[in-house]
Amino acid sequence: MVVSSSIGKRFCNQALIDTKSYFLASRLQFQTIRTLLLQSASESVKVHRHSDNDSGIIQINMDRPEAKNALGKDMLRGLLNTFEAISTDSAANVLLICSSVSKVFCAGADLKERLTMNVSEVRATVNSLRSAFSYLEALQIPTIAVMEGAALGGGLEMALSCDLRICGEDAKLALPETGLAVIPGAGGTQRLPRLVGKSIAKELIFTGRKISARDALSIGLINYCTPAGEAYSKALEVARDINQKGPVAIRMAKRAINEGLEVNMSSALCVEEDCYEQTLHTNDRLEGLTAFAEKRKPLYKGK
Repeated sequence: MVVSSSIGKRFCNQALIDTKSYFLASRLQFQTIRTLLLQSASESVKVHRHSDNDSGIIQINMDRPEAKNALGKDMLRGLLNTFEAISTDSAANVLLICSSVSKVFCAGADLKERLTMNVSEVRATVNSLRSAFSYLEALQIPTIAVMEGAALGGGLEMALSCDLRICGEDAKLALPETGLAVIPGAGGTQRLPRLVGKSIAKELIFTGRKISARDALSIGLINYCTPAGEAYSKALEVARDINQKGPVAIRMAKRAINEGLEVNMSSALCVEEDCYEQTLHTNDRLEGLTAFAEKRKPLYKGK
């Protein structure tokens, strides 16, 4: 039976409405953390905007050495403020999340702070972490976690919220929460199995064991394992490669992949069609064709 193009378009339109409704509901959940966390900027989170040929690359450095970058309220507030600023920055093309602390990416939750909380405060804090990492995941631009040393608990959950993960070979990764009689509550139980599969995720979460960067690479948890101390160089290389591509195309590719994976294939193809349509009327698309014909590098402006 042949389906008419009008019926096909109506199907795609309804599929897109359903998909957008799902993601709109998710985005609305992010807003609940504003009243809890939007205060002054944190001293533990530094932002660096690259310039010249690397303009478009933004770098976050976590800098809380006395607590091994543990995710306390101040650190979380700083991260969220930064994520929100980046979400409205049209000049941002790639985000790197790094650590300024030697031999650690992020040690996870601030357990000393957690000890002072009652149950309702713990619940609110974990909900805020979960929402902040979902906000990070939903950023339109590609995000890269640069991990040297330990990435534990909430630190690994933050990395799981990024699009790419790059580790030095001395890195150690784990979700050790079951050893503290709780579960990974900031997205770890959902994002880890989506990356490595259900069985491996269960084993890592049930045991809480640490794995090496090489093991993480072998199970698809990370994208690259570099010699110790070289993860940042590799991440910057990847970021520069992305930064040279059409910014609108990169954002639409990310949206197509993320939204498409949450729906059935027919609906996903409609998402892809809609995302491709967003690139058709850009000056960048014409610049790409012209540069190809003239055998030169394109100069994309995100328009």
